Amino acid sequence: MTDRYLSVDQVAELLGTTARFPRRLIEERRIRYVKLGRHVRIPESAVEEFVQSRTAEPIRLRRTGLRRVA
Repeated sequence: MTDRYLSVDQVAELLGTTARFPRRLIEERRIRYVKLGRHVRIPESAVEEFVQSRTAEPIRLRRTGLRRVA
């Protein structure tokens, strides 16, 4: 158990959102979480997985030898 467990407010700060966003992710079960009594904690690795799975890679355009004419 070397994973760090974050509160909803810590996750919101890490993602740069309000606390409502991580709470919605938990409610919709779109992110892993641990319930400890009445406290909800999100593993740091779950936040990383969430961000990685929703990261869009840039599209690489092929350069052709033809140029546009004005």
